[in-house]
Amino acid sequence: MGSLIRLIIGVPGAVIVTGGLFLFMAAMIRQDPRLNEEEDAININITAQIDDTDINNANREFKRPTLDAPPPPPPAVNDPSNRPALNGVAAAIPEINANLSIGSGFNPDRDAQPLVRIPPQYPERCMNRAKATESVLVQFDVTPDGQTTNITTVESSNSCLNRAAERSVERWKYQPKIVDNTPEWRRGVQTVVTFVLEG
Repeated sequence: MGSLIRLIIGVPGAVIVTGGLFLFMAAMIRQDPRLNEEEDAININITAQIDDTDINNANREFKRPTLDAPPPPPPAVNDPSNRPALNGVAAAIPEINANLSIGSGFNPDRDAQPLVRIPPQYPERCMNRAKATESVLVQFDVTPDGQTTNITTVESSNSCLNRAAERSVERWKYQPKIVDNTPEWRRGVQTVVTFVLEG
């Protein structure tokens, strides 16, 4: 309804405004402007005057800038009494009577370290007879490339979960065992895979 009213009011308004502009422009065209032909035409000169310079005089007036002289080097000290004493402080090294185990922290060799451990998927077929928490002890070897292989189940609280635990360990990634800066096989790694039933 509002758009119909706007159309009824807008169309005649637009016709009136357009007609008024048309009549105004027609009146402007009909005027006879009288130009005064007696006035002199404006003369505009855009040629710039270039002054010639004498190259020889310009070169004579040029002076090179003088550079500051660098500061003199500091004087050398040849007086031996000016040198610091290098004797130091003499002290006895204390003795510690303790059996300390440095451990493997200073040893460049290292055992296989886990990098990526993907958690197992709880199989739906095992959910009806499972407890809230189940665990599977698996054993595997780590290759020099850090891959897991020869995966077997050693012990399990629910045999239905054995295959899911082994599939999970197949996708794990390890930092390989290093002996004398060379990656080697790490055999017999054992770990517990835990299954938690949510819900």
